[in-house]
Amino acid sequence: MNISEALERVRSALFLPASNARAVAKAQGLDCDMAILDLEDAVKPEDKLAARLSAIAAIGGEWRAGIVAIRINGVGTLWHDDDIAALAKAPPALVVVPKVERASEAGAVAAATGAPVLAMIETPLGVYAAREIAEAEGVAGLIAGTNDLAAELRLPAESGRGGLSLALQSIVLAARVAGRVAFDGVYNRLDDPDGLAAQCVEGRALGFDGKTLIHPAQIEACNRFYGPGEAEIEEARALIEAATGGAERFRGRMIEAMHVAMARRLLDRAGQ
Repeated sequence: MNISEALERVRSALFLPASNARAVAKAQGLDCDMAILDLEDAVKPEDKLAARLSAIAAIGGEWRAGIVAIRINGVGTLWHDDDIAALAKAPPALVVVPKVERASEAGAVAAATGAPVLAMIETPLGVYAAREIAEAEGVAGLIAGTNDLAAELRLPAESGRGGLSLALQSIVLAARVAGRVAFDGVYNRLDDPDGLAAQCVEGRALGFDGKTLIHPAQIEACNRFYGPGEAEIEEARALIEAATGGAERFRGRMIEAMHVAMARRLLDRAGQ
């Protein structure tokens, strides 16, 4: 399975501070579909070098996660060039690039490291450029950076995600135009399983393939809500079996070839 195929099945993507050796070691046995070793926001300036060395060493370990990525420091920061130079010598399966605002930024990272890129859309300018970013050479998908987006848009802290709706849908649309994956942003409240569940349901309804996470306790719910349920799998199998071509009736609704393709994709995502 190549990286594009593997990304299609990612429901949960867990951020881990690469400077925290204990957290990284524990995460190797977790059920997240993708682990993202973070060199950026989760790491203090004085720990940047150690985090980079730790992340590069960790990607060679045994992971339960199907994909292990590294999030580098953003373009224009003090550590960006050194991150790129280090990953060019030991590229991970994926490089996550924060605060991407131009297609050239993401393309340059992919070209320099030789690894595909997930571009984080975290600013209004990034949202407006999302289509070009998604279509850039080497870009495998987009991640909605909801915390930074909310701050840049000056949304009140407790206002919910209504003010992000245009940005979120724009990110999904840009990804789909380019044939890429799209992942929703993190959920900040660690002791609110109902809120996490609701946001997972909302994110999937918006079209996101999966969600980024900040704590291992969030993995199970994310996998459950972003993964096809038993009823969906049964429905997809029955639809495929019943379809004979063209428009026809199935369980009280009309279906055609498009619905068969959607059912096949759902079964493939479920590993069936």
